[in-house]
Amino acid sequence: MITALAYSTIESIDRDAWNDCFAAELEDWDYYRAVEQARLPGFAWRYLALYEDGALIAAAVAFTTAYSLDTTLQGPVKRLSEQLRRWWPGLFDIRLYALGSPVAEQCHVGTARHVGSERRGDLLRQVLSLARRDANQLGIGLLAVKDASHRNGQWLQVCQAAGLHSMPGLPSAELPINFGSMDAYLGTLGKSTRKDLRRTLRAPGPRIEWRRCVDGLLPRMMQLYDATLSRSDLTFERLPPDYFRQVLENLDERAACVLYWVGDELVAFNLLLLDEQRLVDKFFAHDLARTREHNLYVRSWLANVDYCIEHGIAIYACGQAGYATKLRLGCSFIGNTLLFRHRNRLLDNLLRVVKTFIRPDRSDPAMAAAISEAR
Repeated sequence: MITALAYSTIESIDRDAWNDCFAAELEDWDYYRAVEQARLPGFAWRYLALYEDGALIAAAVAFTTAYSLDTTLQGPVKRLSEQLRRWWPGLFDIRLYALGSPVAEQCHVGTARHVGSERRGDLLRQVLSLARRDANQLGIGLLAVKDASHRNGQWLQVCQAAGLHSMPGLPSAELPINFGSMDAYLGTLGKSTRKDLRRTLRAPGPRIEWRRCVDGLLPRMMQLYDATLSRSDLTFERLPPDYFRQVLENLDERAACVLYWVGDELVAFNLLLLDEQRLVDKFFAHDLARTREHNLYVRSWLANVDYCIEHGIAIYACGQAGYATKLRLGCSFIGNTLLFRHRNRLLDNLLRVVKTFIRPDRSDPAMAAAISEAR
């Protein structure tokens, strides 16, 4: 017999049992505990668990928040929505219960390693049903799945069979590291891009430092973070200082902060998760004036690629933004789908109409190109 439970803290679930459901994931029990302890403003966490004979056999992360329907808008349409917000605060906000995490690129539903593939589809359906019941108990009508990966076709099929509506999500970019040197990587790129990168490599650059403790630097890091966030149209969450501290403390050797210095001034930082197989770029923050002078984003990109080559890391996972640049830098893209359904039929039909206007590829040609190329 299967028992389905929802918790408000991941500490209610055994660490080893959780990680058994998410083998080889960098965003594991320790990561989500760090996120929970960081107390992101505006979010509450849910952890869904299926047990059989007392053993965890399936699990998923979920969250609740007041979601802004204009989150994925960009450009002139985003500016229009912001003006409407000033006239009518809360116009686009709706309470949301979502499977996935605001600080993870893909929604993972994990099953224990001993569970046979023939049972996985049924367990996925039970996790989705548990999410709907949990949302109902919390009084939330809108259920969503944030960024279901196209690499998990079975999960997409389960969600669609349950009547959830779909729309394109932000694709995830990655660079397969299948070259043995920086010269070999540059040789895979277009002529003008290759020329620009070689020029950057020849020019004097900032000093690069790797750290796993940044306590004394957090005030300056948050200045850089806030400045970077203010320039982004795609803002879903604001990370507090404790997010960076907790991730570095809880993940030990699997997390690092790469610092970029010009003289004694910290001008950029890059939070990374890493193991023997993957390097995951979680956030890059920088001083815009210094970026123009030192080409800081490209510097950090080349430093990460070089690290992967040197340490034999096969995949550089590089986020869900900056698609025009990442197309030039040789990335491939993995498609993600956003799925949703409101239990109120009238509101559900209204959201189905609204989704045609808030698709992320409507206002960003580079993102549209990335979505069209996504696997």
